[in-house]
Amino acid sequence: MSELIVYKGVEIRQAEQIVLHDVNLHVDSGEMVYLLGKVGSGKSSLMKTIYGALPITAGDARVLEYDMTRIKRRQLPYLRRRIGIIFQDYRLLTDRSVEENLLFVLRATGWKDKNLMHSHVREVLEQVGMETKAYKRPYELSGGEQQRVVIARALLNSPEIILADEPTGNLDVETGCEIMDLLYSISKAGITVLMSTHNTHWPELYPGRHWAFENGLISEAKV
Repeated sequence: MSELIVYKGVEIRQAEQIVLHDVNLHVDSGEMVYLLGKVGSGKSSLMKTIYGALPITAGDARVLEYDMTRIKRRQLPYLRRRIGIIFQDYRLLTDRSVEENLLFVLRATGWKDKNLMHSHVREVLEQVGMETKAYKRPYELSGGEQQRVVIARALLNSPEIILADEPTGNLDVETGCEIMDLLYSISKAGITVLMSTHNTHWPELYPGRHWAFENGLISEAKV
């Protein structure tokens, strides 16, 4: 295993307010890590620092060998290509099909060969069980189907880390379990998954490390 994320004595702010302080953590390749805490406890803020959307104001932080306290703007696209992000609200382009959504990402990240692009899109859609829905628009899909497409989008550039922000928050229990099955299988395949959730049952059903967010601190707990 290799260390992908290492934070030591990190402070995280939103505007002038300290959201998290004295953050000490490390994440290895292939781990499943749960971020558990109330709304506003800092889970999303931590995730944003991992892909450089929120600066780190103090401490030492390294993500995929990048020094996140000194990372340059021009380096961020290269970091983000190695990280897949799954949003609770999907953020799919509603004016184009599932396939076109994924092709858009490939073009934006430098892919050129059209045949290779189409082949790769089919491959990731098969991986998430959505190969028969490539022609559909997002509004024609259920919430669970849309989340599968979002997971496919996160997998496009073979990430080393996937950040999943409340991926089951808008889904019913059965559909949520299907999404968890998929995310857990991804972690078992060697991709690190960090997932924020309010659902304390997921770590019981799908074992992994468990970080509790409370009063501006993060602590690792046993489930």
